[in-house]
Amino acid sequence: MTRGATLQVSALRVVQDRKHPLFMFVLSANQLAELTEVSRLDRNEAGDLVGYQRGEVRRHVGAITEYLNSNRGYVLFPHALILALTRPVAFTATTGGETNEVTQGGLLTIPLATKHGKSALLVDGQQRSLALAKARRRDFPVPICAFQATDLDTQREQFLRVNSTHPLPRGLVAELIPNVKTTLPPRLAARQAPAALCELLNRDPKSPFCGLIRRPSYASAIRRKAVVSDTALMKVLEESFSTPGGALFPYRNLATGEVDMEGAAKVLIAFWNAVRATFPEAWGHAPRQSRLMHSAGLRAMGKLMDRVMATANVNDLRLEQRLRRELAPLKARCSWTSGAWKELDGLDWNGLQNVPSHVRMLTDFVQRVYLAG
Repeated sequence: MTRGATLQVSALRVVQDRKHPLFMFVLSANQLAELTEVSRLDRNEAGDLVGYQRGEVRRHVGAITEYLNSNRGYVLFPHALILALTRPVAFTATTGGETNEVTQGGLLTIPLATKHGKSALLVDGQQRSLALAKARRRDFPVPICAFQATDLDTQREQFLRVNSTHPLPRGLVAELIPNVKTTLPPRLAARQAPAALCELLNRDPKSPFCGLIRRPSYASAIRRKAVVSDTALMKVLEESFSTPGGALFPYRNLATGEVDMEGAAKVLIAFWNAVRATFPEAWGHAPRQSRLMHSAGLRAMGKLMDRVMATANVNDLRLEQRLRRELAPLKARCSWTSGAWKELDGLDWNGLQNVPSHVRMLTDFVQRVYLAG
């Protein structure tokens, strides 16, 4: 029941981590709407990442709402929503009842909305909560699992973990994981450095990719001008980090997992600046206008980067000048924006696709031309 500026519910407290107590209870659809809000992935005025949730999936929400409003005689809604309680709560253990070192029943008091916002953020169950808000039955009971966490790092970590078996959009994960300071599962941890470098390349004025990488958190007007898929560029970086012959492989300490971000960034900025200088007419255009900015072109040139930069001295002040000379033979042989790839079976310039056979053919071709000088 609601009392003044607080919500009081019977709850079970579960002790997993004393710093972040876990509570299990039930809310009505009305109470859920009153207590919670969604922390949308966005950027603040300084350009820093805030929030973590993706947008609404209308078809999914519509299907759940239709089920909740059905006249079939019963509605079963067993999956608990997961909330992060972002402000301090009070738990009063009840006398009697079953109690042990792990669980304890009692009364949970949660602050309601203030001028600073609501007291709980949805970590998992956003689409279900939106459907519940549209359902006709406002007293429908909803199982809740909530943990106390005022810091954004813990919320983001749990959001990524909860969604690790039901994959999130790769672009969303790519933006979130550089901002998570806690330990991530190995699969996500391996993507943390590539994701951080992707962000660096998009914001560093010295980077040829500055402002060109499309991120989920950007406003639609900015995304329309950003022509490089973050997932495509992430793939290039992940392959370079994970392959022993990759240009970025030496910058990861396999024993500790630490990455020399400064050194890796120098490799990337030097090579791709030389690529931009070699193909200025093909740089910065949408993939439908330039196959250099397409996933296939980026991956093939990424493989060339692994070969070209394997022995490069990133502290050489004349490195980019040398790289432009070495890449010069490619200029007349590549058909990024028009014509046909004569040495790729006459494939039309825009027939190049991000499929294994095309990426392999293009990779072999640019490397042959480079080695032939």
